[in-house]
Amino acid sequence: MTSVLTVENLSVDFWVDGTWYAAVKNLSFDLESGKALAIVGESGSGKSTVAMSLTNLLPRNARVSGSVKLGDKDLLGLDNASLRRYRGREIAYIFQEPMTALNPVYSVGFQIVETLRNHFDISPADAKVRAIELLTMVELPDPANAFNKYPHQLSGGQRQRAMIAQALACEPHLLVADEPTTALDVTVQAEILQLMRNLRGKIDSAVLLITHDMGVVADLADDIIVMRSGDAVEAGNVHQIFGSPQHSYTQQLLASVPKLGFAAKRTVDAASLAKPPVLEIKNVSIEYPKHGRVPAFKAVEDFSLSIYPGEIVGLVGESGSGKTTVGRAAIGLLPISEGSIKVAGFDLSDKSQLRQVRKHTGIVFQDPASSLNPRLPIGQSIGEPLTLAKVLDRNGVNARVELLLDQVELPKSYRNRYPHELSGGQRQRVGIARALALNPDLLIADEPTSALDVSVQARFLELLLELQDNLKFACLFISHDLAVVDVLAHRIAVMNHGKLVEIGDRDQILQNPQNDYTKKLLSAVPIPDPDLQRKRREQRQEQLGKL
Repeated sequence: MTSVLTVENLSVDFWVDGTWYAAVKNLSFDLESGKALAIVGESGSGKSTVAMSLTNLLPRNARVSGSVKLGDKDLLGLDNASLRRYRGREIAYIFQEPMTALNPVYSVGFQIVETLRNHFDISPADAKVRAIELLTMVELPDPANAFNKYPHQLSGGQRQRAMIAQALACEPHLLVADEPTTALDVTVQAEILQLMRNLRGKIDSAVLLITHDMGVVADLADDIIVMRSGDAVEAGNVHQIFGSPQHSYTQQLLASVPKLGFAAKRTVDAASLAKPPVLEIKNVSIEYPKHGRVPAFKAVEDFSLSIYPGEIVGLVGESGSGKTTVGRAAIGLLPISEGSIKVAGFDLSDKSQLRQVRKHTGIVFQDPASSLNPRLPIGQSIGEPLTLAKVLDRNGVNARVELLLDQVELPKSYRNRYPHELSGGQRQRVGIARALALNPDLLIADEPTSALDVSVQARFLELLLELQDNLKFACLFISHDLAVVDVLAHRIAVMNHGKLVEIGDRDQILQNPQNDYTKKLLSAVPIPDPDLQRKRREQRQEQLGKL
């Protein structure tokens, strides 16, 4: 096989506050056509910097040295005008978030046509025909109609497919996929990975995969480079790295990955189950009213669920299944059209009791950066529920904030820091501390780990379990990551299209699911073991072929 990309002694530094900081240090690797190389590591390891440096997409304060050869052409010596001929045509990118990577004011078809006409002498009509072919190739439903749609009119998985179609427009020699499936549901993720695998064979291009998801790596990659703080600490083929990791950091990284079916069994004591449920949802339906041209939409239908003191119930399903809607309705953030919800004995249909309900509930959101006030130091954010509830004086609030910081294992000195001064994992801990400020009976956790690195996620889950064991609050844990739910939950509820399709204890749902949708969901979860994942992928394709 011929080498598509040869990188030698690549170093990237950033000029910050009068000092050069090394982001990538003397990285070398070789990537052949038809192969997939995964660069893995946590946030800040330098893996995305490597991807951006290939065609000089770095900010102006970056300094790059070494050699990046595409075939026999060294790209680092080229100016921006010359590099534009390579971007899109020879090297194409699939980014983590298609909603920000695609232009919102142009249709997806126009953006693919623009890419084609920038690099080839082709008429608008021929470019449109080719764009529809590409949308068909990436299996977008009704490609001719999708051609005229804008990014916001497509689902997350469809937007990702549209961006892959644009990336493949010029049949590039190198496809750089930077966290291409992080925000996707497991079933959509499985489809995108299968699509990339098929397309790699069709156009014989090389794939450079940037990710922290070791299940995705096991599914797609041939070789792996493990990075930490800018250094490549280990490299080898996928079987060597997963089967016999040599470096302690690689071992730690793999040990942090939650594995479906390997978590210790968790039980709730009988005394707790004999008490009244903390959260009681009976035959609830939730409807979003008509808004402009958008018709009324029933997001949840005839949903029932009870959670007892000290119990964690995992609520799983794909995007649009209604799980977040249930979570928000459970603490009175959304009105219900039918049924009843009781929290700690208070009926949410009685608006006069809502203030009392809020004193008994807490919520941890998916993105702590947007849920925390950027203008408030974190100590003030954590203490705000206590101040609003008027349950403690100023000294009492200060003491409670310090206790909460201790409980979530953050230094007391952090109370004067602002959210932007903390890492993602630290901000998520602040979110937990704020949610626990009033000692709630019920905690709603809505996708709190989806944006975290695996080792940060592992510590976050340990912390949540410790707090729940000590404080005995009931918890509704909403997630599409079944391996994470496996670690935490006593019971699991599965939602599909607004309906509860299956509920049972953790082992029953994960090991002996009864509903076809639950089986499909489980079969799509990538396993961080290349051999086992290959077998699961083949079994899934057989199952889908029978449907």
